[in-house]
Amino acid sequence: MKLRLGVADDPAALQPSLGDCMEAMLQQAEPLMAQVLEGLEKAALATGTRKVAAFQAPPVREAIIRLQESAGDVTDSFVAELTRLVYEGGGKDQTNAETLRFEDLQLFEDAQLDQSIELARAQQEVALAVDDTLPAADALISTMLGWRTIQPGLNPLRPDVFVRSLQHALAQHVPDSQVREVLITPAAGLLGVNLRKLYRELSDWLRSTGVEPAVPLGGRINKVTGAGGKPVTDTASKTLLTLDRLRKLLTGDLDQPRKPEFLHTVPASMSLLNELKKADELVKRLEQRPKAAPAPVQPVDMLADVGKEPTAAPGRIGQQLGEEVVGMMFDHLAEDRRLLPSVKRQLKLMEPAVHRLAKEDSRFFSDRTHPARLVLDRITQRSLAFTSDADPGFARFMASVESASKWLESKVVDAETFGELLDHLQAQWGEQDQGARQKREEAAKALLHAEQRNLLAQKLAADFTGMLQGLDVADFVHDFLRNAWAQVVAEAQLSCEDGSSDPHGYRALVDDLVWSVQKTSAQRGRARRLVQMIPGLLQRMRAGLQGIGYPPELTQRFFDHLITLHKAAVQEGRDAATQTAADAAWEEESKFSDSAVEMWLDGVEVQESGYVDFPGLETDTEHVASAEAAQQEALEAEQELAAAPDLNLQEPAPALRDAELKVGTWVEIQIKGEWVRAQLTWSSPHATLFMFTSVGGTAHSMSRRTLDKLRASDTLRVIADRPVLDEALDHVAQEALKNSVVKKD
Repeated sequence: MKLRLGVADDPAALQPSLGDCMEAMLQQAEPLMAQVLEGLEKAALATGTRKVAAFQAPPVREAIIRLQESAGDVTDSFVAELTRLVYEGGGKDQTNAETLRFEDLQLFEDAQLDQSIELARAQQEVALAVDDTLPAADALISTMLGWRTIQPGLNPLRPDVFVRSLQHALAQHVPDSQVREVLITPAAGLLGVNLRKLYRELSDWLRSTGVEPAVPLGGRINKVTGAGGKPVTDTASKTLLTLDRLRKLLTGDLDQPRKPEFLHTVPASMSLLNELKKADELVKRLEQRPKAAPAPVQPVDMLADVGKEPTAAPGRIGQQLGEEVVGMMFDHLAEDRRLLPSVKRQLKLMEPAVHRLAKEDSRFFSDRTHPARLVLDRITQRSLAFTSDADPGFARFMASVESASKWLESKVVDAETFGELLDHLQAQWGEQDQGARQKREEAAKALLHAEQRNLLAQKLAADFTGMLQGLDVADFVHDFLRNAWAQVVAEAQLSCEDGSSDPHGYRALVDDLVWSVQKTSAQRGRARRLVQMIPGLLQRMRAGLQGIGYPPELTQRFFDHLITLHKAAVQEGRDAATQTAADAAWEEESKFSDSAVEMWLDGVEVQESGYVDFPGLETDTEHVASAEAAQQEALEAEQELAAAPDLNLQEPAPALRDAELKVGTWVEIQIKGEWVRAQLTWSSPHATLFMFTSVGGTAHSMSRRTLDKLRASDTLRVIADRPVLDEALDHVAQEALKNSVVKKD
């Protein structure tokens, strides 16, 4: 490259930040793209051995010339997209995780398949070019990200970011997809060669400033899925499994003819035979029935179909491909580190039954609600609740799984058999979970009430703020009304069964409270009215605060300040000491701010069901211990909450944003120094309250603020945000993509 990153002259100088690294690499984006365009032009216009034959086709040659003529615009597109992706953290791994999922593959059109293969080929070219310099850069950038171990997937400057930017620029300036397919791989090769130099110079620069590289993580383990990622070595998968063939299998184009052996003898409902206690007798008779002599087996050349599409015998190709898909799916499950060895052994015992089913019923691949898919999904998902064989309830779970594998060995394997097995398992587990389910429903009802109260309190707070405009009221009274008392009024309205708009008169009480604490000139009869009003006012306010479980420390602090103001108002300034105390209370910083109340809500609202284990979270107990602790946490969070209030719920918040957890997600939470495996079983409609359930039905409920705090401190880790079986099938689709790239090469 013409521009070098260079090395530091003074190793003792300040080390560069991650932002400095990103900025330095982005400064090289323009010359990087210029080198790519120059390389394409030379290859198209060269003569002799340097001429690229594929570039001599008129459409391709013209496209390259146009790219060079508009090099400025092409470079701008590349730089803009690269900048966007880099500052978004490198973007998402769209090739494998987003645009290529097993379930969506049957909906892909030819153009979408070509685009996925096109991007994969480009990434492969760049990966081969930077293979020797990228690990060092990953190690140094991981350190700057704060990791002790190398995290290549978190590197905002990883190669696929440059590849996606290149693809974006070509897509904008080369509209012909066929021409773009010819250009993308050579362009990626040129990009990779120059990117290799950049990674080396970046590493030299960072090392010269004293940045220490992170250490490798043992093995090539996928941090998200826990799978080992061992390449498939089976010959059939490399020759038969491609995206196009996999899509045909999912859409039924490779369906094999169904064997008629049992179609007219097995009843439509095995459950009926179970009720009549005759299922086993029928199976024995069918197995003992003489069978027709099988047709002579023809020798099969597994390599005969490489590079060809099946024409004469789609059934044979479909059967072979189906076997490969099932085999790879179980291989991936066997490598998944989240599944315990005993669970993997039982899944292995079930594999032959799934193979037999897939041969006769191709719906297993295309229908995610197929009973066989659901059986495997329910078993693997439920197994994530356990981290060891010694966990409570694991023995009962394994007993049900073992009975399931034996069930499949003794039955005619078809969709109905798996359907009956699914009903049997769910009945067993439902009986075990009955008590926990009832408690979860009660907790969810209480938490939903808490969220509704927050929504109503938000509106009441806005009303109180508007009412206080222009009035000379102490800050602590203003904050108290807007936070704690808004919760009191909201709770009273939600709990009222007779439809009254102001039960207990808590809303009307606000006017009396505000009048009693205003700084105002002496009014005739004001002291006498205050004497008559104050006892009843304080009594009703105490009752309201007790109704929402407001912390006694904060309650006492508020009433101490309030009574001080009332004494000064009654004495009308005649007692200098009382007036001085009132002035001090007036000027004192409020202890009833938004952040303090929100942290109190974190610890109170989620306990309303009476059975949550939330107080055990060590990071969230201080705010219920003392007013001083609440104030300290309030000061720490005040700036964050001012910018983005946690309970800003004028409009429903989207419950399933990309960064949020979905119901069904398995996590590990650190509670009292120990890691607990739990599943997100409920979230409120506005996604402000969440409930996780661990083994035995124990629930851990928390607010959004607490959830974000735990995730930021790495005391809540996501174990699986998608079904394990879906990830295994997605792995099959990704292997098909790799094989498609190899096939086109």
